[in-house]
Amino acid sequence: MNKLLKEILKIILPIFLGGFILYWVYRDFDFSRAGAVLLRGTNWWWMSFSLFFGVMSHVVRGWRWKQTLKPLGVRPVTSDCVDAIFVSYAVNLALPRIGEVSRCGVLARYDNVSFAKSLGTVVTERLIDTLCILLIAGLTFLLQMPVFFRFFAETGTKIPSLMYLLTSPWFYVALFCVVGVLVLLYYLLRMLSFFERVKGVALNVWEGILSLRDVNNVPLFIFYTVLIWLCYFYHFYIAFYCFQFTEHLGYLAGLVMFVGGTFAVIVPTPNGAGPWHFAVITMMMLYGVNATDAGVFALIVHAVQTLLVIVLGIWGGIHLSLVRR
Repeated sequence: MNKLLKEILKIILPIFLGGFILYWVYRDFDFSRAGAVLLRGTNWWWMSFSLFFGVMSHVVRGWRWKQTLKPLGVRPVTSDCVDAIFVSYAVNLALPRIGEVSRCGVLARYDNVSFAKSLGTVVTERLIDTLCILLIAGLTFLLQMPVFFRFFAETGTKIPSLMYLLTSPWFYVALFCVVGVLVLLYYLLRMLSFFERVKGVALNVWEGILSLRDVNNVPLFIFYTVLIWLCYFYHFYIAFYCFQFTEHLGYLAGLVMFVGGTFAVIVPTPNGAGPWHFAVITMMMLYGVNATDAGVFALIVHAVQTLLVIVLGIWGGIHLSLVRR
């Protein structure tokens, strides 16, 4: 019974957390404005171009994953690696952070790849992604420091008092985000302790992690990594051109919001729902976009991107079942 309760909570808590943050962010929002922009104020050609980069980010990630698996002596079908990525992101919508495990299960079923070893390559991949986003974040901060300082100088914004901070709903939204990250770290530590107890599994995972040392074509691996993050960025940035109130925003503004949104999705909610909206809206307002328009942008773009994840997940599952059964 306790085990069943834990499994149910793993599903419900992320949804509740995301829903709570979304409620605070959009509690006074004019949804009729969002409906009008969706029907008459969205450039769907630009949106389609943005979605192209979203698809390619997953495809290139599948190619890179296959490259890291080769040193383990396995050669899965390329399309299986890509389909596994599609499926994993869709699974994350329902069970945040489980997608990484599900894609290893896909290769174990269809390509006879050791689950533990492939999981090790996923761990390595996440470490590389963390390094990449930290580098991007550091560069963005250095490039945009004058913008932040000018904003505070021109608006006369002061650091809020402690009492104001404690009465601000945004403080509690941020607090929930921090709590969500701490919960995620707790489960990761528990997972690591489990692997320590199961030594055979831990050794296979470690072998998968070390597979990066034996990657044959290092320049190609670096190229894939850069391409993945470029696709992620353009998937987000090109969406600016879908709306008149954001088409004037430049690359640096896009970088700031991209970095903020990337850190926000660490919080275990379905596709970052809630924290991502909060981060993007807050930072978009920093660049002069009013709160309503920023909320419209976050609402529509996130919804379309989530729909893309669902479609790709369904496609990946169908393709695997029909072609690789």
